[in-house]
Amino acid sequence: MIKVELKDGIVKEFENGISVAEVAKNLGAGLYKSACACRIDGQVSDLRTTLDKDCKVEILTFDDKDGQKAFWHTTSHVLAQAVKRLFPSAKFAIGPSIDSGFYYDFDVEKPFSPDDLEKITAEMKKIVKEGFAVEKFELAPDEAVKMLEDMNEPYKVELCKEHSDKGEPISFYKQGEFTDLCAGPHLMTVSNIKAIKLTACTGAYWRGDSKNHQLCRVYGVSFPKASMLEEHLQKLEEAKLRDHNKIGRELEYFTTVDYVGQGLPVLLPKGARVIQLLQRWVEDVEQSKGCLLTKTPLLAKRELYKISGHWDHYLDGMFVLGDPNDETKECFALRPMTCPFQYQVYLNKQRSYRDLPMRLTETSTLFRNEASGEMHGLIRVRQFTISEGHYVIRPDQLEEEFKGCLELAKYFLDTVGLLEDCTFRFSQWDPANPNNKYEGTKEQWEDAQAAMKKILDHIGLKYEVGIDEAAFYGPKLDIQYKNVFGKEDTIVTIQIDMLLAEKFGMYYIDKDGQKKLPYIIHRTSLGCYERTLAYMLEHFAGALPMWLMPEQVRVLPISENLAQQAKEIEEKLRAVGIRVTSDVRSEKIGYKIREAQLEKIPYMLVIGNKEIENGTVSVRSRKNADMGSMPLDDFIKMALEEINTKKRD
Repeated sequence: MIKVELKDGIVKEFENGISVAEVAKNLGAGLYKSACACRIDGQVSDLRTTLDKDCKVEILTFDDKDGQKAFWHTTSHVLAQAVKRLFPSAKFAIGPSIDSGFYYDFDVEKPFSPDDLEKITAEMKKIVKEGFAVEKFELAPDEAVKMLEDMNEPYKVELCKEHSDKGEPISFYKQGEFTDLCAGPHLMTVSNIKAIKLTACTGAYWRGDSKNHQLCRVYGVSFPKASMLEEHLQKLEEAKLRDHNKIGRELEYFTTVDYVGQGLPVLLPKGARVIQLLQRWVEDVEQSKGCLLTKTPLLAKRELYKISGHWDHYLDGMFVLGDPNDETKECFALRPMTCPFQYQVYLNKQRSYRDLPMRLTETSTLFRNEASGEMHGLIRVRQFTISEGHYVIRPDQLEEEFKGCLELAKYFLDTVGLLEDCTFRFSQWDPANPNNKYEGTKEQWEDAQAAMKKILDHIGLKYEVGIDEAAFYGPKLDIQYKNVFGKEDTIVTIQIDMLLAEKFGMYYIDKDGQKKLPYIIHRTSLGCYERTLAYMLEHFAGALPMWLMPEQVRVLPISENLAQQAKEIEEKLRAVGIRVTSDVRSEKIGYKIREAQLEKIPYMLVIGNKEIENGTVSVRSRKNADMGSMPLDDFIKMALEEINTKKRD
């Protein structure tokens, strides 16, 4: 008998060799029917997995994030099966689940048309009704490669050969006549998929490399209930209205130009002003926390990146000036990060334990050669600016300084209104992939991750674990945020680094007179400013908090005869630091008000002869509409309080 601890803490005994699916069935038919996958001792697995030792088991349903992934992954196979039926010559690449559904990449003669997608959807529904069981089987690497070659699936053959070097069995999943190379997990049957929607069809290069063949990528989403799909589609329509790509362009915060380049947005005056306000605020707060501001070059010779390890681990993501393979000539690269540059500040002279912690910060412009298919408005770009920092510390200062970094990030995110929607991920290395991506020994990684886990648990922070999400030099805490379409990205990161100090010889003299190596915390405090602006535009639907609005007040005279008086009010507001304009055009006052409201102006001051005689202004807000008349000085006092306290609507 084996003891199984279930998600709610209950421990039950089962026969050796029982599958998780049988465990779910034993616990109730309802749970069995809604089960999507499982988590065994913290690791996501397949419901078919047999239990042969005491363990902790969580039955994952569609309500669980990992359960959704299994559900959507299975639907991607249904999509591939439908495509194979309708387009037999199609070749298959990859078909994973993503944050908002799934996709599958196909090599086809021509991209699918809207009519094709309708036919594919109909065939998918037919496959679901056929109710195929999803069966898993494994083959030896050589057998797996041969089977895929016989199936004439070159992309699958390439993937299979990469994994065959390990000598481990290769897993496949089969449903009806369709078989696919896949690691899983998957549903037990396709019949649980009750609602399907194919949402888009785009181009995507094989492995995200523009040098490779372009494939046809089909996106979709699915649910266990039709009502859930209807709700999802309604939210999607609402999301389109909040999309920063739409709002940001309509309100003139940024634009993009084809001949400037993809992933290189042009910030218009409004967007530039908001980012300037954020940067000044962040730098002032960081200074109050004992941070030292630096300003370092935007590019460096390859030798700097070789010392740090970025040349070996990140070269594909860098913009290189010169031939990276010609060692006889100078070669430069635009910086994708600031850490090796800021280390030179520390290395400017010999350091003592008394100099630590040294909190180096910079408003850093960075460059990363992202794949073209990854570009998205201000969220995923090739040039961006971040609130970057590197804290050089003694080992005994690690917990206090890490907590300080987290508290600072939470303060910034809370003030701009994003914290409540953030989640936290403890990003760790993958011990199975140490040489390809990571530097350092197993012991160094275990020490660093144990140190971070101790800190996070001591703080009481609720987090998820992300395997193989660490930086190549250390584990990190990623603060995650989703855009309106459910796509998740990192907004702030805090990393523990026990490796790079030695590479650069960053010793300090300790109390005992001995040379010691410091730890380094890599951190951002508000992350990428462009990304933060995008998320704020979506969160507030363009109506940013007053303290961040490029234009905070607009003076609206009811006639051209009052233009001079409007300008005088404008000057008085500007003198106390309020960003204000006057609309003195010969337009009707109703038109001016509607236009200001569409532009999300926080306050409109309407003035007529009555207001001029009484020394008042008629105040309208984008939130409360007509607020009545009040003395101008009273309005100024109210407005300044809202600005200075960084109040949110």
